[in-house]
Amino acid sequence: MRQQTHKRGRFTNKTVAIVAALALGGGGAAIIAANASAHGDKGDSGQNHTVAAKAGTIQCPDVGQKLSDVPRKARPNVDKNLAELDNQVAKAYQQMNQQQGSSDTVLSKLNDERSRTMDNIGSAMGGDNSQLQGMTDCKWQEVATQGGQQQGNQQGGDQQGDQQGGQQQGGDQQGGGDQGGEGANDVPGNAGGQAGNGPSQDDFVDITKVQPNVQQPPQAQQNGSTGTFATECGVGDPKLRNSDNVIVAPGVGNGAHHTHDYVGNDSNDAFANNQTFEQGGTSCKNQDDKSTYYWPVVRAQDGKDEADANELGGGQEGNVGTILTPTSSKIEFKGNAQSKVTAMPKFLRIITGDAKAFTNGDKNANASWSCTGFEDRQLTDKYPLCPEGSSVTRTFDFQSCWDGQNIDSANHRDHVAFAGEDGSCPNGFQAIPQLVNTITYDVPANTPFAVDGFPEQLHKPITDHDDFINVMSEDLMNEAVDCINSGKQCG
Repeated sequence: MRQQTHKRGRFTNKTVAIVAALALGGGGAAIIAANASAHGDKGDSGQNHTVAAKAGTIQCPDVGQKLSDVPRKARPNVDKNLAELDNQVAKAYQQMNQQQGSSDTVLSKLNDERSRTMDNIGSAMGGDNSQLQGMTDCKWQEVATQGGQQQGNQQGGDQQGDQQGGQQQGGDQQGGGDQGGEGANDVPGNAGGQAGNGPSQDDFVDITKVQPNVQQPPQAQQNGSTGTFATECGVGDPKLRNSDNVIVAPGVGNGAHHTHDYVGNDSNDAFANNQTFEQGGTSCKNQDDKSTYYWPVVRAQDGKDEADANELGGGQEGNVGTILTPTSSKIEFKGNAQSKVTAMPKFLRIITGDAKAFTNGDKNANASWSCTGFEDRQLTDKYPLCPEGSSVTRTFDFQSCWDGQNIDSANHRDHVAFAGEDGSCPNGFQAIPQLVNTITYDVPANTPFAVDGFPEQLHKPITDHDDFINVMSEDLMNEAVDCINSGKQCG
C-alpha cells in the first residue's frame, strides 16, 4: 500500500491541534452525548425539548479504514458487512440512550454481533482475517462535566499528550472562543442540541476572536498550473435528499445514517451505479457535467420537526431540527503548483474528511468552517459564530493526486492523496484538477446548528465531509484540464 500523504490546505497543523484540544478538553477521543430520545416531550408549541441525560457514547475501531487489500470481487460483500457494522453501532447507541439495558449488556451484545460480521468479512476475503485483528471490541466512553461544560475523561496515550500540549501552547492564539462571557456572539444557551446528543456549547467559537490561521498556497513553479474551472450546479433539491452513501455503502439503504444534500446528478442513491449516473439528469448548467456532489445537511437546532423527524437517517438517529438550504454552493477545480494536471478518469470517486473523525481521531479530518468576511480564519473542530451580516461557510479541499490506475479503493482513500506542502504529489501519483467546494448558509440569529452525522459522533464539526463522483463527459473534462493548465479562469 502506498503511503497516504495528507495535507490540510487551509490551516496550520499547529492550529488544528490547538482547536482540537480546546474543543475536547485535552482528550482527543472524548465523547459527549446524552441519554435522550430524538425528540423529547412535545407540548402544544410543537417544539422539542432536550431531555437531561447521562454523558457518553460508543467508540468502535473503524474497520473500513483499515482494509487496504480487499480483492475486487469481494468488495460488494465486504461493503455490505461494513454497513452492517455501522448499523449495529447505531442500534446499540439508541438502546443506551433509551436505557434498554446496562452499557455492559448492550456492549456485550454489540461486540458479539460485530465478531460474527467480521467473520463474514474475513470469509469474503478468502479467509484472511489478518487485517481485522484487534478491531472487534467497542467501548463505552463516559465524560465528566466541569463548570457547566462537558469534558472527556478518556483518551489513549500519545495523542492525549500531543493535544494537551497544543492546548497549553495555544490559549492566546485561539482566544478561548468566548465560551463563558456575554456578548453579541455568545453561544446560545440551547447549544446542547435538541436531540440531546450534541453539539455541546464548547463546539462553538466566536469567529471574531479567532486569529488568522490560513497558510498561503505554495508559489506556482514554471511548470505549474494556475487556472480554475468552475461549474454551477445549484444548491440541491430537497426532494433528492436521502441517507444513503453510494460510495461507502453501495446497495445499502440508510448506509450513511444521516441525510445528504445532492447537487449535480439527480439519480444518486444507494442503488445507483455508473450506468445510472451516465443516464441521469443533472442540475449543473453545463449538461455535460453529470457528476454527483454530496455532503451532510446542516440543521438549525430550533426545536422544530423536519419531514424526516420519525425516519432513519433523521430523527430516529438524532438528526433533528430544520434543514438549512444553502444560499450558495461554489464548485471550482484548481491546478497544481508543481505540475500540469491530467484528466480525472470518469467515475473517479473521492471522499474528503472523515464522518467518524470524533472517534477515529483527526488523521483524515478535513473540515473547514468559517464565516464570510473571515475566510482567513478556518476551523476544523469548532462551529463558527458569525457576526451580523456574515454567513456560515463550509469549505472542502479535495485530494488532488491520483494513483493513475483506480477509480476507487477498498477504504476509498488509497487511490488518491493530498499534495505536499510544496504542491508536489507523492511518488507514483499524478496531479489532477483539485475540487474545492464552498457552501454558504444563512443561519438564524441566536440559533445553534449542527452537521448531520452518525449518531455516536455527536454532531461534532470535525466529522464534516464531502463526496464526489466524476461524471463529466470526456470533452468537458479535457476542456477543464486545458483551462487549468493554460492559466485561465473558465466555466
